[in-house]
Formats: sequence, C-alpha cells, structure tokens
Amino acid sequence: MAPVQRPAKIKTKKANLFYNNFHALKNITMDIPERTITAIIGPSGCGKSSLLRVFNRMNDLIPGARFEGQVLLDGVSVYERDTDAVLLRKKVGMVFQKPNPFPASIYDNIMIGPKRQGIKNKKELLEIAERSLKQAALWDEVKDSLRGAAHKLSLGAQQRLCIARALAMEPDVILMDESCSALDPESTMRIEALMLELVKKYTIIIVTHSMEQALRVSGMAAFMMIDDAQSGTLVEYAPT
Repeated sequence: MAPVQRPAKIKTKKANLFYNNFHALKNITMDIPERTITAIIGPSGCGKSSLLRVFNRMNDLIPGARFEGQVLLDGVSVYERDTDAVLLRKKVGMVFQKPNPFPASIYDNIMIGPKRQGIKNKKELLEIAERSLKQAALWDEVKDSLRGAAHKLSLGAQQRLCIARALAMEPDVILMDESCSALDPESTMRIEALMLELVKKYTIIIVTHSMEQALRVSGMAAFMMIDDAQSGTLVEYAPT
C-alpha cells in the first residue's frame, strides 16, 4: 500500500519498559498516523507485543512491569496518574493472538462491554450488536444464531467475533497481536480484507511475524531487533 501522510494518532517519546530488572523496550520514539495500518515486525523476543501493550497500558497488569517516558493519544498523555485505564482500553481496543470468545452466546460476547458501560436498552444493544458484527464481516453468518454458543464458530469466525467485540466499544485504535497466526490461509485473507476495510475509520496497529502480511496490509512498518546490544530497540520506522 502506498503510504498516506496523516496526522499522528499516537506518539511515543523515549518509551522505556522494564520487567523488574529486564529492560524490555529502550527509548522508543515514533509517531503513528491515524487511519493507517502500522505493522510492528521483528524476530521473536524483540519486544513487539510489549510495545503494542504500551499503547493501552496492558503491561500495567503484569507484576513487576514499569514504564518510563511518554505515550500520547490525540495529544493527551495516557500515563498520567489520573488516567482511567478502563476508559483508555475502551478507546484503544485489543485483539489477541488466539481467538478468545467468552463462554457465552455470540450476542453476549458483543454485549459485555456496552452493558458494563451502563447501556440497558435492548433495542440499543441489538443495534450495537448488528453494527459491530457487520463491521467485522460476520453479521450474515450469525444473524440467525445470535444466541448460539460463540465457541462453536470456526476459528476464523471466532477471531472476527473478537474484533466485533472490540468494535462494540467504539474505539479509536485497534491493536492486533499476531491475530492471524492461529488461522488458516483463507481465514487470514478474510481478516486482512477486514483490516483494509476498517482502516478507513480506525487506526490499526498490528504485530506480525509475516513479512508478506505486513507488505499486503500496512502503510507503515516498525522494525525491532533482538541481539544483545539492540534488544527492545526500534531499528527502523518508515513506510512499508
């Protein structure tokens, strides 16, 4: 994809992450443009997923993790003491490597977030479910079985359900941590096509081991390294 110059949605300034005494990320500074797919690439163990989790403070949930530096979302620091991490994760949703639908119906998987936000009107909830599932290209497959068990869907459909679950919270940014690595080639193609559709509205940041995938879908790429001197360092960040 040819890169398009867009304003920065997320900025990091000298971002450093520690797990106890281990220095996992070293002085990472980058501007991530809005409504662009940014791919984070590099060998296993170089800090790709750690960097992804920095953007919505998921590392806060790991004992011994400590962050230094700045992360700005729309110009606002997300690491201030008074930052509401729950609200941040609503704005910066995440889709994990393996599909992780809750042990509940398809409908209830979508509704868990909106209900926790205090939405109780059944018509409004159904509208959210339909909108989110349509955005995730899953509505036509499940519209007649919304009360069916989510775990009975194929792995590819489960991952699209997890994307729909994130979309139900109306995020600004979607993080995807190797979200195609557990899928077959056909399902991977469907998720990639979905990314290319969603990026028209959302900022998407993906971690991927597939250079081919980064080439197919991303406009920007961040390359990280693993050798002893450079582990956790952003080596290059440029148009894909």
